[in-house]
Amino acid sequence: MVLAHDTTAALTTAAAFINTGVGSPDTLRTPADLDRFLDEQQFSGSRAHTLGELRAVRHLRALLAQLWTADEVALADGVNQLLRNSRALPQVLRHDNWGWHLHCTSPAAPLEERMATEAAMALADVLRGGELGRLGICDAPDCSAVTLDLTRNRSKRYCDTGNCGNREHVRSYRTRRAGRETSPRPAKGP
Repeated sequence: MVLAHDTTAALTTAAAFINTGVGSPDTLRTPADLDRFLDEQQFSGSRAHTLGELRAVRHLRALLAQLWTADEVALADGVNQLLRNSRALPQVLRHDNWGWHLHCTSPAAPLEERMATEAAMALADVLRGGELGRLGICDAPDCSAVTLDLTRNRSKRYCDTGNCGNREHVRSYRTRRAGRETSPRPAKGP
């Protein structure tokens, strides 16, 4: 899958954003938590640093979580709704360390609108490319975090939020090893 660098970045940010609400505790509990997340993701533009902004962003997070595993029709409907709500007006811009890329709202637009359009445009690219299989849920039985598979061979099974892949590999190894220890050993030769 070949995606533009800004699409890949927006999808990676969207996955990380959704995963801030997976499990306990929620990692976006305060405006400072939101600021920290946005700084880590290098998300540009204005911020209000208020509880109202935090509530709006957390509401968006819930919507994006639903869209992440939606079928094509539901995803298209959701993307279109997000773009309509934020009055998206795509523009090609270059700033900071980024080359040419799309922004669909003004840098002064409310944070939740900017985040919504970034995610919506990236999800639209995934949908248009027929790549919904790249969006998923972690295969670990005790995890519900979302995954973004950007690998060539579509082999990503576990999330990036914790240690799920390592835990599952250890669990599998221990299960195999326990099976060998309990099975009868073949008789030795003459």
